[in-house]
Amino acid sequence: MALSMNREVFITCAVTGSGDTAAKSRNVPRSPKEIAAAAVEAAKAGAAVAHIHVRDPETGAPSRRNDLYKEVADRIRQAETDIVLNFTAGMGGDLIFGSVEQPFPLSSASDVVGASERFSHIVECKPEICTLDCGSMNFDLGDFIMANTPSTLRALAKMMTDFGVRPEIEVFDTGQLWLAKQLVQEGLIENPVLVQLCMGVPWGAPNDLNTFMAMVNIVPPDWTFSAFSIGHHAMAYPAAAVLAGGNVRVGLEDNLYVAKGQFATNGQLVEKAVNVVENMGARIIGPEEVRQKLKLTKR
Repeated sequence: MALSMNREVFITCAVTGSGDTAAKSRNVPRSPKEIAAAAVEAAKAGAAVAHIHVRDPETGAPSRRNDLYKEVADRIRQAETDIVLNFTAGMGGDLIFGSVEQPFPLSSASDVVGASERFSHIVECKPEICTLDCGSMNFDLGDFIMANTPSTLRALAKMMTDFGVRPEIEVFDTGQLWLAKQLVQEGLIENPVLVQLCMGVPWGAPNDLNTFMAMVNIVPPDWTFSAFSIGHHAMAYPAAAVLAGGNVRVGLEDNLYVAKGQFATNGQLVEKAVNVVENMGARIIGPEEVRQKLKLTKR
């Protein structure tokens, strides 16, 4: 495939995530106030979309509490700086086996709930976008499986479409793109289709350029895609994504550092991505242009 550079680029900032990062850097926001402030900081730096998880304000552990999502949404909407809200709907599929020899009962750290409960904070908060993790995978080390069965994904996709929120299809490997195409073919996800290529997450697609371009080549030409990589390749991926025709995601969910040994803020990561994109000759587009492009409904 010949490179087809994207000249009109939007940046998504994934401001906190659900990984074990809050203990590694105090710049990772925990409370709804901190998460909302991080989203506003990212918007002022040039991000058009804020991808939101919530955490227990005391411990920093990932949470699915609707009241925390509601507070984040309210705080961002009350701010003077505009940004598109993109809430995760990926929580609630954490399957952790007991041990290799005795997988059952499941570990008490498992968090597996039904599709309606996974979607309940979306109904309450009404973001413009929410994520659909389009498959199951061995996640990181140990006995943790991110579980998203085809039946669950069909149910969630229908909920999103019926409710009028745009799914952001998160794919971690090529087979998940195959399933995403099937959901679109079945009419469960409507145009315009938005997909996020998630690179370098153990044990999904590795973040080498050959694998990345294999993923890009599977994306239908009329879909809109973004891409990111976690860890020390994260700040190289804005360039790779734009050259391949896509958009950009950065943020503390994916990478804690702005330079070697220097902890980042979300704003710094967005600023660095803006510099990369603009120095390549592309233009950064804002939240209103993203709404028009993706036919989003601002609540």
